Amino acid sequence: MKSQSRVPSSLRQASTAIARAAFASAAGQPNISLRDNAATTASRRRLLSTANPSLTRIHPAPGSKRPAPARPQQQSLPITTRRYLHAQTARRSGAPSNPAMKFPCVDALETRSATLRKQATSRSDESGPEPSYTAGATQTFHSKDPILLDHGGQLVEFDIAYETWGEMNADRSNVILLHTGLSASSHAHSTLANPQPGWWEKFIGPGLALDTNKYHVICTNVVGGCYGSTGPSSIDPSDGKRYATRFPILTIQDMVRCQFRLLDHLGVETLHASVGSSMGGMQSLAAGVLFPDRVSRIVSISACARSHPYSIAMRYVQRKAILTDPNWNRGYYYDDVPPHMGMKLAREIATITYRSGPEWEQRFGRRRADSSKPPALCPDFLVETYLDHAGEKFCLTYDPNSLIYVSKAMDLFDLGRDNQVATATRRAERAVQLEEGSLLPTQDLSSCSLTLPDQPYEETENGDGAAALEEERLDGSVPHRQKQAAATATQGSNPPADLVAGLAVLKKHPVLVMGVASDILFPAWQQREVAEALRQAGNRGVEHLELTEEQSLFGHDTFLLDVKNVGGTVKDFLS
Repeated sequence: MKSQSRVPSSLRQASTAIARAAFASAAGQPNISLRDNAATTASRRRLLSTANPSLTRIHPAPGSKRPAPARPQQQSLPITTRRYLHAQTARRSGAPSNPAMKFPCVDALETRSATLRKQATSRSDESGPEPSYTAGATQTFHSKDPILLDHGGQLVEFDIAYETWGEMNADRSNVILLHTGLSASSHAHSTLANPQPGWWEKFIGPGLALDTNKYHVICTNVVGGCYGSTGPSSIDPSDGKRYATRFPILTIQDMVRCQFRLLDHLGVETLHASVGSSMGGMQSLAAGVLFPDRVSRIVSISACARSHPYSIAMRYVQRKAILTDPNWNRGYYYDDVPPHMGMKLAREIATITYRSGPEWEQRFGRRRADSSKPPALCPDFLVETYLDHAGEKFCLTYDPNSLIYVSKAMDLFDLGRDNQVATATRRAERAVQLEEGSLLPTQDLSSCSLTLPDQPYEETENGDGAAALEEERLDGSVPHRQKQAAATATQGSNPPADLVAGLAVLKKHPVLVMGVASDILFPAWQQREVAEALRQAGNRGVEHLELTEEQSLFGHDTFLLDVKNVGGTVKDFLS
């Protein structure tokens, strides 16, 4: 039996005295229990050193010079700077002043975890409690040929889930490739095999935006997703186990290359149009840049040509909500309880960015779900119950690992020339390694295990860019002009030369770029940046439309809801 060391009573008395002194000082009262004199200070130091000799360094003698301490991995705060917020002792017993709060929202999460854990332990197979991530029946294309990915990984084979509407003409020239947003499946419209309404149900059909009397529409679930296409929840054919976080890092361009493998399989040489919104708008632009000879027209709605810090930050917080869920288990949760709590929070964060404040003011205002009841710390206001419901619906219908991988691909998106050249160089080097057989079947873990930098990021007094501008001023440059250029670039009227060069390959393509003034996730200036970059690259066939707040208060989700403005404009452009 292990012996338990007891704290000397003298040390406990000294600690109590220190705590009382700290509270007295915080309250502005004279220190009665602990006199500030040399004898008491020395006595206290001796008592503390008895329990832990290393603490004597924290209290040097009066007038002595404090030595510069080494920086250990974890350094505790000096005792004199600690806050004794929990040092009060109970004064009396009896009934509490107020009843304990109830948290039905937390109870519900704990109940779900218990249910999922019970299901996991009671199953006889190894599939675990994870739901079947599917939106219904799809067609599936299986590629047996490996594909090299932009950041060095590879898929030795992969599946693409897809659905189609309308008839393909004889020369296969009437095909439209519809790209999805982050969490959407290939089910954009109802089919005979799956009659449930799709996510773009009112935009696809006879006489609609994507007119099935004229066009053959194909929509896929992206690689990395979980609705039938190969992703982290899929089985790695090399060892028969789920990929989980052994799945390689993806880019938007990787997703598009896989889609064009499907087009090759279907015998489609040239697309009538590449169409997409949000992440789909990124894919649509990437399709034109990667395969300019195979795409005739491009539609990009509420998207960008390079991800910007705000949207990267929002997706980072969503991923962190999942990664910090104890059930995430570094991605290996498929045989146990999935990280449904983190997933729910991630969806709630995302939902905030999908709509606009003015719309929520109209829909919810400051109304509470039940004003006859006292306020609660669980969902109480109508807007809170809306977010809670959005997270509840989503947390077990989409694979958390897919959200992590696909959202990271969005962050990495950049159609600038420099990024294209760097990626092409990296792919060429890896392709040579593949041919020579020197490329390992699994990635070098040391090359993809990121850590925080040794020197943390620190803002300068006047902002991070101020110091650089000052250095350039000393070199004889004119920082005022650069400040003006930075300000105009932020509004999209003066895109960077790197992006202009990267989009130059599209100068002969008709391109429709649409944005929404109420969109906070992909602000309208980002679509202006795309349109202006294309114009500066020599494109004379750019059409740019920006819906005002009077036309739509739906924010980023406008592309899902506005059949008249979005659907009508797309229909006219494709004709």
